[in-house]
Amino acid sequence: MLIIPVKEGENIERSLKKYKKKFEKTKVMKKLRANKQFEKPSISRRQQVIKASYRQKMKSAEE
Repeated sequence: MLIIPVKEGENIERSLKKYKKKFEKTKVMKKLRANKQFEKPSISRRQQVIKASYRQKMKSAEE
């Protein structure tokens, strides 16, 4: 359960924004989507390698 302290006189939209950011940091939705279907370990490793190569390519393009 997420607890967001709301100061007196604080805008409700700002509080909602804080809640959404905190919710994103907990990665709840990401875990739920990942557990929805089984993924073989070889496929997840392959995706990690592809992401790493993409990041490396982007870094080298910047320099």
